[in-house]
Amino acid sequence: MAATAVGVIFTNLHGESVPELVRKRTIASIPFGGRYRLIDFQLSNMVNSGITTVGLMTTNNYRSLIDHIGSGKDWDLARKDGGIILLPPFSDISEKPYTTRLEALCGVLGFLRRRRESYVVLSDSDGVARLNIADVIAFHERKKADVTMVTHKKQAEGRVNGMVLGADENQRVTEVKINPQFSLRSEADIYVNVAVFNREFLIDLIEDASSRSLTSFENDIIARQIHSLKIYRYEFTGFYAVIDSLSNYFKYNMKLLNKEVRNELFGARDIYTKVRDSAPSKYGAGAIVKNSLISDGCVIEGIVENSILFRGVKVEKGAVVRNSVIMQDSSVGANAVLNCVVTDKNVTVTDRRVLSGCEDLPYYIQKGSKL
Repeated sequence: MAATAVGVIFTNLHGESVPELVRKRTIASIPFGGRYRLIDFQLSNMVNSGITTVGLMTTNNYRSLIDHIGSGKDWDLARKDGGIILLPPFSDISEKPYTTRLEALCGVLGFLRRRRESYVVLSDSDGVARLNIADVIAFHERKKADVTMVTHKKQAEGRVNGMVLGADENQRVTEVKINPQFSLRSEADIYVNVAVFNREFLIDLIEDASSRSLTSFENDIIARQIHSLKIYRYEFTGFYAVIDSLSNYFKYNMKLLNKEVRNELFGARDIYTKVRDSAPSKYGAGAIVKNSLISDGCVIEGIVENSILFRGVKVEKGAVVRNSVIMQDSSVGANAVLNCVVTDKNVTVTDRRVLSGCEDLPYYIQKGSKL
């Protein structure tokens, strides 16, 4: 069914929420869970649902993303017709990179016009979930909707970044709140930035917005037209993580240490990623590892507890790593102690260093640093 849909993934939107992690990469290429990048989840959800043409919207810092995606063969998207298509960061009428979602959509009008699929699936890159998009499209068809927006129910308190959707008993959207403030802890249906559109209808919406110099996709197209457009809400009830802060990045990595969460996220359908032919991890005679995810190519001679180690990490003798996320090719020196630390790639922590953060404010070390 989803073979009648084309995917478009925005790889740069929301990067301002995690500035530490996007200094030299897009939000789509942020490492997650030991061996994945955030975009792996969006690509895998589309491929598992039968979508074989995916356009990637980029603006800057996308070298690591291109290196990770390559030809798309690891997602079965290395194809003569369709597959992975890199979309330029400019529109046909402007040489400036896009800054909003609506500007980005104006830039892909040519791509959308050339496609023949019935539907377009729009997705951002800041979410981690195993979502069956074919089910969303089937729901979209049953409702004869113009737009179907995927939501996730969450206990909200204070300001919510994004859209909260209200709907009637048939799930037709009747209310849109943008960045609302909740004075009391309340249950909210938060839009997870995944939506299905009828392709020709989306083209008409974008052309109309462009002709009227509208600037906001959320305010000018969705919120102002909920009564004239057939907009429906599809509630996703599985595990969903939004990476909208460093503390949430840390929190949701730590949740992967829970077997039930891992089974839900990686169970029934595969999450694909770039394959690397690394050697198995090596454990020294005195190594102690408890409740941790250890990727291939690691060398561990110290203690690792409640932590996630990416590929090629070295933990030397006497070192202690607890409640931490250590990204690829980093090393922890002899007798060093790390607690609630997030290191980016290629970080060197020298001997006898003691570094500690907390769950709400992990200690972050930027890429390539030596401490």
